[in-house]
Amino acid sequence: ERPHGCTECGKSFSGKKSLRIHQRSHAAERPYPCAECGKSFNCHSGLVRHQMIHRGERPYKCTECGKCYSRKEHLQNHQRLHTGERPFACAACGKSFIRKQNLLKH
Repeated sequence: ERPHGCTECGKSFSGKKSLRIHQRSHAAERPYPCAECGKSFNCHSGLVRHQMIHRGERPYKCTECGKCYSRKEHLQNHQRLHTGERPFACAACGKSFIRKQNLLKH
């Protein structure tokens, strides 16, 4: 259940904190800057995830080819290349995609 809705875009969230973080994106509020490059984020976890790039941390490794990623979801997307899984299908034409973003662009 997601009872907390954004008044700007209608997106819903299960918790008030998640809604507040989301609302920062509408206000362009990014109070968490990276000390290394200056890029800013709307939540602390986004900054922490970003800092992994500067440290070269890539803890998620593909068991098929050995390629490593800093984010679990990036590894999961990559693994679909090996499995052939294409879970995002166009309702209009049936074409399927590995990534949701590619379906949305389509």
